[in-house]
Amino acid sequence: MSGVRPNLRSRLIPYNERIVTLVDNKLDLDQKKVDLARDTAGKIADRLHSWIGDYTTTTTERAAARLLGIDGVDKEGVPLANVMVEKLHRAGLLDRGLVPWLARAVVAREESPLDIAEALADGKFEISVIPEIPAERWREIADTLAEEAAAKIRATRAKRERIIQKAAEPNKPLLYVIVATGNVYEDALQAKAAALQGADIVAVIRHTGQSLLDYVPYGPTTEGFGGTYATQENFRIVRKALDEAGEETGRYIQLVNYASGLCMPEISVMGAFERLDMMLNDSMYGILFRDINMKRTFIDQHFSRMINAYAGIIINTGEDNYLTTADAYENGHTVLASQFINEQLAIRSGLKEEQIGLGHAFEIDPAMEDGLLMEIAQAQLCRELFPRSPLKYMPPTKHITGDIFKTYLINGMFNLVSVLTGQEIQLLGMLTEAIHTPFISDRYLSIANGQYVFNTARGLGDELFYKKGGRIQARAEKLLDDACEMLQEIEKIGLEAAMGKGFFADIKRTPDGGKGGSGVVEKHDQYYNPFIDLFINNTAAAGRRLF
Repeated sequence: MSGVRPNLRSRLIPYNERIVTLVDNKLDLDQKKVDLARDTAGKIADRLHSWIGDYTTTTTERAAARLLGIDGVDKEGVPLANVMVEKLHRAGLLDRGLVPWLARAVVAREESPLDIAEALADGKFEISVIPEIPAERWREIADTLAEEAAAKIRATRAKRERIIQKAAEPNKPLLYVIVATGNVYEDALQAKAAALQGADIVAVIRHTGQSLLDYVPYGPTTEGFGGTYATQENFRIVRKALDEAGEETGRYIQLVNYASGLCMPEISVMGAFERLDMMLNDSMYGILFRDINMKRTFIDQHFSRMINAYAGIIINTGEDNYLTTADAYENGHTVLASQFINEQLAIRSGLKEEQIGLGHAFEIDPAMEDGLLMEIAQAQLCRELFPRSPLKYMPPTKHITGDIFKTYLINGMFNLVSVLTGQEIQLLGMLTEAIHTPFISDRYLSIANGQYVFNTARGLGDELFYKKGGRIQARAEKLLDDACEMLQEIEKIGLEAAMGKGFFADIKRTPDGGKGGSGVVEKHDQYYNPFIDLFINNTAAAGRRLF
């Protein structure tokens, strides 16, 4: 008989329950401080929501159009959703929302929403010719169309659940890799290859700068710089490739893309329709790292997260990015503060804790003495503070050089910290991170590294406890103290002002600055969007099983 003993405990206890029960309070955290941090973050989120509901945006209304079946482009290649919303915006009608006008047009013309959008784009009629219709009549049509869209999302979610139930239970942490060729057909091949090599999650990195496009490109794309355009057809192509790999391996392979930038809610719609499983969907990333207007971002993230909640999609937040522009040791507490805020905003959009994939990163300088202890402290702290959230742990990138051997070793230590502290979503580091976009062979070596470490150290975290009053506990206590202090300061001045002062990532943004501010519209008292109530009130029935 083999000398290798199976970890029966991890096999018998579902992974997320195992985190809650076995990753106990090893850090000896003061629960009053934890409660203070969460309560303060809730007040910060409530302050934002005191005004978020008073506004809509052009992309929120385009998302409503897409939900109602408006897809495709006009003769000039402009998305039909953009054509319709821009015409309403110029006519001064967008403050009432797209849905009231579109529902009236459906009643008046006895055509589908897509037919109406195509006719409008072809110049066959104008916005102004649609007559007034009794509210009870057009609202009945609007609610019926919205329910049909919601049913489509529910059916897609149910299909995911059926496949997962038949698939093999995955080991955790889940192995997450990226593809980024620019050509969707090559991406599909590489994504399938990664899945066959053992990857559990594949993300298709977006074309550089797409987050600043105020429209969603259409159809399959074969050219992209630093990534591939996020389009609904591209989602469909890669989803099909991963399903094929899943059939071959008996596993379910998750697909990831980016619900961020100026089209955040629209991309969430596309993901909901095409069965994406995770979406990068941070509340502040676009403001900090893409200089997108603050008001627009906070409004858009709310609606996009409502869609993801209803679709059963896990979101990933972007706190790991803070440590690429700020020192990881000195600014570790900013990650925690942001995680608490992201969590509270996500909950207010209907997301369950199990859908909130909070991000953090292995970014402490490898030259720092006992840096591994500090990494363990941060990772364990995140795990204990958010026991039911599937944390997304990001690899070292900031301090990586062209030394592939050292990088491979550092990535192995990163993997060790992950399995030790019970992380769930592991974006694998690449040994050629600082050299080029990884080859298939590079990706294979990263997967092999993760598989080896996760297997050989599977039960290590269950066996170890941290020295009471030791350096790991002391570091965790300081991080929590500093995060509490930071959150209390943000509560006093407001998140918008805090971002103006550079509280996060050492980047300063002004409340009225940034791109896309002209797309923010104050709502009329007759504004109507049936999806808001439909999604937020029915999210509890739209849950999903964690992988």
